[in-house]
Amino acid sequence: MEMKRLNIPFQRECSIPIFYKGQKMDAVYRADFICFESVITELKALSTMSGTEEAQVINYLKATGLKKALLLNFGKPSLDYKRLILS
Repeated sequence: MEMKRLNIPFQRECSIPIFYKGQKMDAVYRADFICFESVITELKALSTMSGTEEAQVINYLKATGLKKALLLNFGKPSLDYKRLILS
């Protein structure tokens, strides 16, 4: 609702195809949001984030060819976030 209110263009629960050695797999990644057609935004509600969540978002970046992502965790008393750039 907040992204609509702020007129942020987004796609929700985007399917991202997975390739292995050039062959498309039946499974897909599912990113929570892709905003402005260029930023993956992944939402979590965890008491602590491990490296697993960051690795997940990095895989999304590699699969899409996008360069920027936000990992947002709402599971703590204040927002925990990480900005990721794939170079």
